[in-house]
Amino acid sequence: MSYVTLHVVRGDAEAGRTIEDYEVPYHEGMSLLDAIFWIREHKDTSLSVRYSCRSANACKECMAVVNGKAGYLCSIRAVPESEVHIEPLPSLPWIKDLTTALE
Repeated sequence: MSYVTLHVVRGDAEAGRTIEDYEVPYHEGMSLLDAIFWIREHKDTSLSVRYSCRSANACKECMAVVNGKAGYLCSIRAVPESEVHIEPLPSLPWIKDLTTALE
């Protein structure tokens, strides 16, 4: 089985930043948002990420910085045996983990 390793910023403005590493089983066609959901379901239910595509049928809320570039977690495909650095957008107020305030 192949895996993708995610290095995810955790914490909040008060507590500060840490990086947590997660090894996620890769499956064909998975997005980074799918990988985050896998982490929340199987490893850490407290991981915070903003999205609404699955609950409100809206889009453009899962933006984060991936390997130094801003992008939508739902549209960036995971690559087997890769390492991905994910952090919140620096231009918006940080709430927790990958979640920033909407402005």
